[in-house]
Amino acid sequence: MNRKKSVVSLALSYMALLILTVFAVYPVLWIVLSSLRPGAALYSDSLWPSSFTLDHYRELFTTPSFLYGRWYLNTLKIASLTMVFSTMLVTLGMYAMSRFQFKGRKTALTAMLVLGMFPSFMSLIAIYIILLQLKLLDTHTALVLVYSAGSVLGGFIVKGFFDTIPRSLDEAARIDGASNLTVFTQIMLPLSRPILTYVALTSFTGAWVDFIFARLVLRTKENWTLAVGMWDLVNSFQNSNFTMFASGAVLIAIPITLLFVFLQRFLVQGLTSGASKG
Repeated sequence: MNRKKSVVSLALSYMALLILTVFAVYPVLWIVLSSLRPGAALYSDSLWPSSFTLDHYRELFTTPSFLYGRWYLNTLKIASLTMVFSTMLVTLGMYAMSRFQFKGRKTALTAMLVLGMFPSFMSLIAIYIILLQLKLLDTHTALVLVYSAGSVLGGFIVKGFFDTIPRSLDEAARIDGASNLTVFTQIMLPLSRPILTYVALTSFTGAWVDFIFARLVLRTKENWTLAVGMWDLVNSFQNSNFTMFASGAVLIAIPITLLFVFLQRFLVQGLTSGASKG
């Protein structure tokens, strides 16, 4: 009887996984096939196109008014710089919070926790005014600065990871004459590869797909990111080209997909390790 129940439970589990897989894969398949479908309409009688074409991918880079290649490079530059600076700020800041006792430490952690509970778009007006005063509007520098600084508020999982590393390693190194910088670079960083991967991936992904802040700051068409440019493609009813939009979405997904495929095991390990102790 127990064996029969276990078989039924296993079958239901696989059925649930199969249904979830269909729900996850179908939208992706629909976008990919739409990018290969002739015409510009969103609607189609069937999922599988009657014929295939690569014209939409060509149009992304050949349409004079559509600067897809420029936007792709802009987004890649912003996301890469954000990934580097965010990783540096988060790891250094959370290392200090985890390893050192100083005045105002608990207050700072509490403030970070409270600020992290509010949606980021609530600060858009204040950030816009600050960038206006600093003459940084319509620049990629503004995006990199805000993305990198804002990532520190979500660094509690990094602190949790650092808390799991035994303090005896720090103490042994200091007995041998190592400085705080040496302990951080020679001991903490090699042991923190999983969480560094997690921070780098999430920082890159956040900057790569962000639309709201990029739309607020960037005004010149040549400075747009992919999210803003793709929104402009379907913003006007008269100029909507959904099959071209689908081909652009496929190309946008390639860098993130490759990063997750190659670094997935480090990402999962970093998430589980940082969640064991707060």
